Amino acid sequence: MGNLVAIVGRPNVGKSTLFNRLTGTRQAIVNEEAGVTRDRLYGKAFWNGVEFSVVDTGGYATNSDDIFEEEIRKQVLIAIEEADVIVFVVDVITGVTDYDEGVAELLRRTNKPVLVLVNKVDNHDRIPEASYFYSMGLEDLFPISSINGAGTGEFLDRLVEVFPKENTPEEDVDLPRFTIIGRPNAGKSSILNAFIGEERNIVTPISGTTRDSIYTRYNKFGHDFYLVDTAGVRKKNRVHEDLEFYSVMRAIRAIENADVCMLMIDATRGFEGQDQKIFQLVQRNKKGIVVLVNKWDLIDKDHTTTKKFEEQIRSAMAPFTDFPIVFTSALTKQRIHKAIEKSIEVYNNRNLKITTSQLNEVMLAEIEKNPPPSIKGKFIRIKYVTQLPTQSPAFAFFCNLPQYVKEPYKRFLENKIREHWNFNGLQVQIFMRKK
Repeated sequence: MGNLVAIVGRPNVGKSTLFNRLTGTRQAIVNEEAGVTRDRLYGKAFWNGVEFSVVDTGGYATNSDDIFEEEIRKQVLIAIEEADVIVFVVDVITGVTDYDEGVAELLRRTNKPVLVLVNKVDNHDRIPEASYFYSMGLEDLFPISSINGAGTGEFLDRLVEVFPKENTPEEDVDLPRFTIIGRPNAGKSSILNAFIGEERNIVTPISGTTRDSIYTRYNKFGHDFYLVDTAGVRKKNRVHEDLEFYSVMRAIRAIENADVCMLMIDATRGFEGQDQKIFQLVQRNKKGIVVLVNKWDLIDKDHTTTKKFEEQIRSAMAPFTDFPIVFTSALTKQRIHKAIEKSIEVYNNRNLKITTSQLNEVMLAEIEKNPPPSIKGKFIRIKYVTQLPTQSPAFAFFCNLPQYVKEPYKRFLENKIREHWNFNGLQVQIFMRKK
């Protein structure tokens, strides 16, 4: 089960710099002006053998102060609801502000772990000043400098200590988990009801009515797995609307806890940017994917065919195109069994392990027919290949000059693997290693 950490705090206290330090990226646009973090950010971090996800709430400044305060209040409330741990960043230079007091008041009421980071403690003289923040009534306080990293080790040790212990539904941890994801109103709850044949969720045509991930055990027709229904990912609209990265938070968590994601697309809307983003989240988490095009019964078949629609989706997701697309209707129950069968097939593909001898026999022959192009007169010789013991399919090719093997040739190797073995619905990773 993935742990989710939300970073909250007013603009310009150093949330983005902290996010970059934790996730080892330069993803956030960091700038001195208040409210510069444009993107709602999500990344993975790793400490002491524990992997977790980090969401940066980003400073969203609107023209009016009260709207702004209200926004951040909303962010904090949603963070309290969604995250496992809340990291509250304050600034030692400005000291405790009214705004910090307000956030602290909200955080004191939660029973979730809250860690306070007093940022910008760049020298020893500032350490005593950090203790003023104990006045906010929050116990776990760490003086840090997100710019130079001072104090972040102690904070991270404490962070992984306070993560909640695993809680998987019921007793069968080993059952596959299929998660239904997608934008609001694509028909996720309706398809869940169609699968299990009962009104398990309250289906209403209002966006965002599914509040929580709901696990449903599906045990019929010889299949046994969990179906997980989640709240949708809302589309980015006006800045002062709800900071809806948090509606993405639930999707993130759902994706992380799934084996296979069923991405629902509303046929009447087409494959939009938001669908693409969710698809990329699934890819980033290396989970299996099945695309379900719902409400196909409402489409004017003269103007678009399944083939056209399918081409549009695959070209948007290229170069990864090897995944199933099923045209369904939750209303008429059209092809919903096919959706389940495809998900099970993708789950089985995810667990496919190829013996090293079989892999070498097939792949070395393919490489001999099409060797990697020589670079600057140097010949690349691939000697040996093995599948890595990862959760999603990954292969290591051992050769004399791994640094010279370029993307197009890696894609060639991936396509050959896909030709010989079924990895439909999964990303296949290719690594070149020094022999």
